[in-house]
Amino acid sequence: MTNQPTHSNASVTVTKLYNHPPQELFAAWTNIESLKQWMCPEGGQVSFAAVDLRVGGSYRIDMQFGAEVIVHHGVYREITPPEKLVFTWISANTRRQETVVTIQFARRGAQTELTLTHERFPDAESAQAHSTGWHSIFIRLEKVLT
Repeated sequence: MTNQPTHSNASVTVTKLYNHPPQELFAAWTNIESLKQWMCPEGGQVSFAAVDLRVGGSYRIDMQFGAEVIVHHGVYREITPPEKLVFTWISANTRRQETVVTIQFARRGAQTELTLTHERFPDAESAQAHSTGWHSIFIRLEKVLT
């Protein structure tokens, strides 16, 4: 990682450079088969994923850790290939409150800088848990891409 995840004022930002073009990274975030491979922190797996990739369309990702399944769902607010994705994010870990994730893909020479900003957490504990989770997910994404 180029930067460690940080959280402040109940938000999280994670930035990482990838040796892949923005189009490839954008596709990884929007393709169901790709999401199933990496969109879960280490120690778990995606047991179900559905994506209706359009503004106003919804998604659902079920992350399974042993017998426990954590359902994550939300609605796409902005889709600008291959530069930006914005969607809501709701789960038990956000206390079932709507949070907002913004992902930006910026070319940096031969690399792409992926910046994820997750905002509107109900409390610092939820932000910290998501900071840890997103860090792990970014590492899994790198493994799937290489």
